[in-house]
Amino acid sequence: MVGVDWRVPLDAARTRVAEGLALQGNLDPAVCLAPWDVVEAAALDVLRRNGGHPGHVFNLGHGVLPETDPDTLHRLVELVHAHG
Repeated sequence: MVGVDWRVPLDAARTRVAEGLALQGNLDPAVCLAPWDVVEAAALDVLRRNGGHPGHVFNLGHGVLPETDPDTLHRLVELVHAHG
């Protein structure tokens, strides 16, 4: 497992690691402070960049910011489960 921070696109990270390694990441936690349409687009971009590879653990780059609305996180989890 290799953790990927939000500053490295997931598809670029895949080119830098050995085939078969799982990746963890990589939504910028600050995105979760934006309106839902921005959060949704950013999350779908992370999933798209994974390209359907197995071994991807979707998460936030450095955890949840204290001011993040819990409802946004709930919606994010539902979105990732629906598309992941």
